[in-house]
Amino acid sequence: MPFPVELPKPFNAQLADASRPQVGMWISSGSSVAAEIVASAGFDWVLVDGEHSPYSLETITTLLRAVSAYDATPMVRLPVNDTVLIKQYLDLGGQNLMIPMVDSAQEAEAAVAAMHYPPRGVRGVGSALARSSRWNAVPNYLTTASETLSLTVQIESAEAVKNADEILAVDGVDAVFIGPSDLAASMGLIGQQQHPDVVDAVNATIAKAKEAGKFVGVNAFNLDQAQAYMDAGVDFTLIAADVSLLANHSRALAEKFCSE
Repeated sequence: MPFPVELPKPFNAQLADASRPQVGMWISSGSSVAAEIVASAGFDWVLVDGEHSPYSLETITTLLRAVSAYDATPMVRLPVNDTVLIKQYLDLGGQNLMIPMVDSAQEAEAAVAAMHYPPRGVRGVGSALARSSRWNAVPNYLTTASETLSLTVQIESAEAVKNADEILAVDGVDAVFIGPSDLAASMGLIGQQQHPDVVDAVNATIAKAKEAGKFVGVNAFNLDQAQAYMDAGVDFTLIAADVSLLANHSRALAEKFCSE
């Protein structure tokens, strides 16, 4: 058996080394086959989405294993900012976590605390039983775990945009990821991610992140808008999802060949 095991570098280190914005795709289907196809396609990173997808802890583990043979870095999004769930997702081997709906510095601080062992944080100690340390094959995991992790919090409401400076100032928040869909909804513009007011709020948050020296990403399935955000300085973006590609291309084929 090879020993010791060295974990991949975390997403914040990847961003620091990158010469261009890192582009990724969602894995929302729960299919390990789809996850492998996406991870092997050449993207820089993938998002294993535990918020809007029917994923159990076992599903998350399966998807992490499916993409581990490829260069695309996996990030896992939790369904909620919860200390117990963060502990479980970390123990599954999720090195890069995304926390949705972070509206304040206090909520960001709670996420940071859940990411780290005492005395810095409150993460429960169980790595010898878990994939995170490869069942104790990673030397000195307990004292070096923080170096292998990255935390991204989502700014996706008008309240979060208002509090962006305070959220960005939280030590331990490595990156923020802007969600224009929920942001638009919170602004009374549901379904209008490209409304000028929404785009202005996104761009203002991008500028604040750059000023604070924090990495910033955004979700944008409209490719022209994605490019505009990259031109505005985002460090990473998501531009598609496995389920949306399958749905859209299936419907296009059916429209072309099956309509009367």
